[in-house]
Amino acid sequence: MEVKALQQMLAQFRMAQEKLEQQIQEIHVEASAGGGMVVVKMNGQKQLTEVKIEAEIFAGKDAEMLQDLLRAAVNDATRRVDEELSKQVKDLAGGIPGMGGLKIPGLF
Repeated sequence: MEVKALQQMLAQFRMAQEKLEQQIQEIHVEASAGGGMVVVKMNGQKQLTEVKIEAEIFAGKDAEMLQDLLRAAVNDATRRVDEELSKQVKDLAGGIPGMGGLKIPGLF
């Protein structure tokens, strides 16, 4: 492979990486559990940005139920972020010649 072609490919990779980093900043997902009794919001870095808990959960004083609902909502939000990241990586890889169907082990 020629040096110039390799440099162009590296430049495309850098641009794709920058675009992906920007898209990750824009990802925000919401997930709920218990019919909306617990709602969480998460960003593209898988950081919780918001947690809402309906007051009726506290009336029952059932800590185990609250823990289960929180766990379920957070796990669902994490899954949604992973799906969105996977989709965006696939879209970016498809735009680089020869990179369609790129799979990076351990990324998702």
